[in-house]
Amino acid sequence: MSETVYNRIAMLRAERGISRRQLADALGVHYQTVGYLERGEFRPSLHLALRIATYFEVPVEVVFSIEPFPRIGDAAAAGRTA
Repeated sequence: MSETVYNRIAMLRAERGISRRQLADALGVHYQTVGYLERGEFRPSLHLALRIATYFEVPVEVVFSIEPFPRIGDAAAAGRTA
């Protein structure tokens, strides 16, 4: 069983125009931690995952998943064929 945790942190940051450093400062972590999280090199504690979701004002499952997120382009293409 894979223990990979997928996330959308980079996408959420980009949508809001937030730098890694700005997010790190808001969360009270080092900016490199945000990079490690985005690349999947570090799994956040439950507390940190909840703080990230709260920061972006979305449910935690919008940010994190144990299944890969569908690519945005794939979802749009599926909608056109339906």
